[in-house]
Amino acid sequence: MPSYKDRIQFCKNPVGKKLLALMTEKETNLAFSVDVTQTKDLLLLADKIGPEICILKTHVDILEDFSLSFIHELEELAQKHQFLIFEDRKFADIGHTVQLQYQKGIYHIADWAHMTNAHSLPGPGIVEGLREAGLAKERGLLLLAEMSSKGNLLDKNYANQTLALAEQYPDFVFGFIAQHKLSDNPAWIYLTPGVQIEDKGDNLGQQYVTPEKAIQNGSDVIIVGRGILKASDPVSAAKKYREAGWEAYLKTL
Repeated sequence: MPSYKDRIQFCKNPVGKKLLALMTEKETNLAFSVDVTQTKDLLLLADKIGPEICILKTHVDILEDFSLSFIHELEELAQKHQFLIFEDRKFADIGHTVQLQYQKGIYHIADWAHMTNAHSLPGPGIVEGLREAGLAKERGLLLLAEMSSKGNLLDKNYANQTLALAEQYPDFVFGFIAQHKLSDNPAWIYLTPGVQIEDKGDNLGQQYVTPEKAIQNGSDVIIVGRGILKASDPVSAAKKYREAGWEAYLKTL
């Protein structure tokens, strides 16, 4: 398998290139999903965990005190610790609507999130709408090909059609949220959610996979939320996940 660095040349999207370069330089393939409801908690965790990660994944619509000044502070932390911001919006509407959701409203996601994601269910229009708003800002899009929740409806046929859709827009789509690698094309970057060192589940259908298993399945970036967030020492937990993910990657080379 080619290294992250070797794959930069194949990636056509600037965010994808930047991510692969950052992972190589920082030696981490860990994304931290920081699902908290207060901005002060998010900023504190971003500052503490930032040195260990390549991506900070947010859900800004769960924040009870969202503000644009918070975004400014978050951008400063991303610069300080060299991580990318991924707003996990999961757009799932027609092109015109998602374009407005992406760049308007109170969040202005396109202005600050290096990457976001979308369901492929609505068809090409959803990618075109987001692309029109994000490409000029050098943003990137991930498509949801597979999910980690029990009983989800995203089957293999859906994943294959999602791949086919991505292949139409390689300048904007740079990868997938998936549990397995979909293609041998080295340009695509795979992010896997639901990663925990103990591969149990929760009472709401979440199914976990270990860092080693995720990387063996073809993932490039492991997304860890509660494994870090709920740890008695989140920084130590993040270091442990970072080490596990990176060692698993090195074994694939």
